[in-house]
Amino acid sequence: MNKAVNDGVWSGSWVAERLGVELLGDPELTNLLGLALRRNPKRAHLLVSNVLGKHVPQSPSIVYGYGFTLGRRVRELLGAEESARSVVLGYAETATGLGHAVADGIGVAPYLHSTRRPVAGVATAGGFEESHSHATSHLLLPENPELLSGEGPLVLVDDEFSTGNTVLNTIRDLHERYPRGRYVVVALVDMRSAADAGRLDEFAAEIGARVDLVAAASGTVSLPDGVLEKGQELVARYESGGGGAGGLSSAAASGLVAQFPAPLKDDESGGGGAGGLSSAAASRLAAQFPAPLKDEGIDVDPSLEVAPNPHPPGARGTARPAPTHPHPTHNRITQVELRWPHHLPDGGRHGFTPAHRIRLEQALPAMAARLAEALPEGAHRVHILGFEELMYAPLRLARELEQIVDAGVTYSTTTRSPVLAVDDPGYAIRSRLTFPAHDTPADGPGDRYAYNIAGADFDAVVAVVDSRADTPELHAPNGLLARLAEHTPHVVLAVIPSYVPERPAMLPDPLRGPAFSSYAPDEVGWLLQDLSDVTLEAPTEEREEAIQSGGAHYAESLPVEYQPSEQYQQLFHTALDEAADRLALAVGAVTELVLAERSPHPVLVSLARAGTPVGVLMRRWAQYRHGLDLPHYAVSIVRGRGIDANALRWLAAHHDPADVVFVDGWTGKGAITRELTDAVREFEESDGITGFDPEIAVLADPGSCVKTYGTREDFLIPSACLNSTVSGLISRTVLRSDLVGPHDFHGAKFYRELAGADVSVDFLDAVAARFPEVTDAVTVLAKELLAADRTPTWEGWAAVERISEEYGIHDVNLVKPGVGETTRVLLRRVPWKILARAGAGADLDHVRLLAEQRGVPVEEVAELPYTCVGLIHPKYTRGATGADGKAVAV
Repeated sequence: MNKAVNDGVWSGSWVAERLGVELLGDPELTNLLGLALRRNPKRAHLLVSNVLGKHVPQSPSIVYGYGFTLGRRVRELLGAEESARSVVLGYAETATGLGHAVADGIGVAPYLHSTRRPVAGVATAGGFEESHSHATSHLLLPENPELLSGEGPLVLVDDEFSTGNTVLNTIRDLHERYPRGRYVVVALVDMRSAADAGRLDEFAAEIGARVDLVAAASGTVSLPDGVLEKGQELVARYESGGGGAGGLSSAAASGLVAQFPAPLKDDESGGGGAGGLSSAAASRLAAQFPAPLKDEGIDVDPSLEVAPNPHPPGARGTARPAPTHPHPTHNRITQVELRWPHHLPDGGRHGFTPAHRIRLEQALPAMAARLAEALPEGAHRVHILGFEELMYAPLRLARELEQIVDAGVTYSTTTRSPVLAVDDPGYAIRSRLTFPAHDTPADGPGDRYAYNIAGADFDAVVAVVDSRADTPELHAPNGLLARLAEHTPHVVLAVIPSYVPERPAMLPDPLRGPAFSSYAPDEVGWLLQDLSDVTLEAPTEEREEAIQSGGAHYAESLPVEYQPSEQYQQLFHTALDEAADRLALAVGAVTELVLAERSPHPVLVSLARAGTPVGVLMRRWAQYRHGLDLPHYAVSIVRGRGIDANALRWLAAHHDPADVVFVDGWTGKGAITRELTDAVREFEESDGITGFDPEIAVLADPGSCVKTYGTREDFLIPSACLNSTVSGLISRTVLRSDLVGPHDFHGAKFYRELAGADVSVDFLDAVAARFPEVTDAVTVLAKELLAADRTPTWEGWAAVERISEEYGIHDVNLVKPGVGETTRVLLRRVPWKILARAGAGADLDHVRLLAEQRGVPVEEVAELPYTCVGLIHPKYTRGATGADGKAVAV
């Protein structure tokens, strides 16, 4: 085995000799890791990291440098483009600081860590169990619910990768909710057994994603038979008999003092070891990691490259004799005001962005200077003690302090984990301080621990906690501060404000016409925010290229509004005149189904914007036929992003969710139907609000995707012929992170300047005028539909899949079935060709005209379940029209 310090004794030898446990693998494992024992029914041994900053006091530059350099390796693995789309997830409590340092190393990645602390008012985005931990439940509480829903790589960071169960369970849970194509697992040490080594590749194949692993070192733990029982017996014997648990014999203490003299100042030479590592060991460790590059304010201590920290903290933080300060009542406990930046998160519990990191970098020098002023004059050994999950902020403060004081600065944190302490140089945990929990934990009161602090002869210990943990228990006679004061003459308390995401007291009232839209104010309330003053339009070709290349989502921009020619406008009016009776019949039928089956007083919620004219017409029918004044709202739903959760929250606050009926114009292949089902389920899980029925009511269901419809015929609904000028002058909805915050409604624009071409109200009036003529027919049709088997067959989806393969597209999202969807393709996307059912008549006049104007071929097909199908160009780059994606003459 590789020997380090403590007279050449490895800090895992005590456990290894008694239980037969061995570390096998990279030579540096025994420098990175020691061994200890804990009372745990699942795993008795504990791998104690010398570079994590949890149990073992260590130079903050060493701790931060390891995480930062691992982040650089991830950035090299992913490349600049994928790194910019990545999100980093760390594990509570041990890896919260490590994960944050990895995110800093990547440089452009937001960071989130799991937590065992529920926070009132913050929705849970997920959770998982840690199989071998003494405290298992992890929560994910991002302030921005979209943080985990992107398509970029997810980087998961833990201190060790052993069985892989925790990480794989996390990926499996998140992949079901937020599927993505790539994951990267990061750990200080990869300690998988041979049996577990192949599971990662098998798992990746199972979920259809790439999963990479990045680690500082690798190896395995060899465990003999019966090790768990022997370990438990050993823990019980030492804890019951006082066999070295927490104290040091005078001889052992004297020996340790002799090994670790007071640290030398920066301009002196010799001595030391990086947090208990010998100079040779520290050099070997540093050689594995080239010095991190300076990047956006991150400046890692260059001493990591060639030499150990010149301020040795004392035997990897092992104990020095407790009686050094025998009169704790004379010791000082002072508090320093850090002046933490307002609204800056204290860590990654709710998310920490690169912008947050920049603010922290700017504030660190002043905060560290205030800490330095609070230290006793002539202090040689200073320890910064973080608090459980609060690891990153204390680490950054410690590292900044390390740069400006002539003292050895070390860093570690308190923990929930109970570990046996043994007075032996070959054991990683030499002393243990026990004190009551002081942050009102969700699982109730209990003991907490600080290791290798007692007897380390620190001149001062700075305890850094968040404000939720600054409680009477912290200041109690048996609390953390008092326990620290038993072992150091100066205790300094620094309190960082606990960051809790602000939720608005109430969401804004719906937007209404004429201030927003050309509809009358009682016709519809828009649960949207007005982005009319923002330039969002891009040329159709540019949008198509960006969407298909993965560089942008379709909801992040708007197409330039199509301005119809006189000939096309005349087609619209002709189609409206010819279809008004059929539209009125379908409107009446679907409204009667809703009233009969869903609710006698439904709340109509149309999916903006195609569903909104239909919602207005259904409201008008209910008023005409039944004298009902139904509420009607329009909300945003975005394929791949789900429904606007804030709109659902508003609806739940003002109406019974069971009365809400979602309304759309028509179905194509059913993508939005599936999207809404998934979104409502996720909303129920995150907010705990139930009752919303995701079943959509539509005017026409040619794809056989829903059971509440007015017709299943694929005919021309004239509102599909135009864009905003038939939809109240409202644009498509917009969802872009720089415009739509976590507490905002999705956005849209009101095109007031197009008022001269607006036919929105003309469309509604033309259809509503036919209500008296179709009343009897609606009664008959509604009875027939109520008695019929309307179970969705999803035949439209099957047809789309077949067409996608037959035409070599291989992407169902580029196949748009039905008259309405085909029209949208011609108006907003880059069409490749149009498939028209042989013999289709006037319903396709406007499609043929648009296709002729854009130079798109119309191909007649004998057997087609829809009247027509629009095919978006499958390999689009600007100028491309051919099937091979190459530009051709038009």
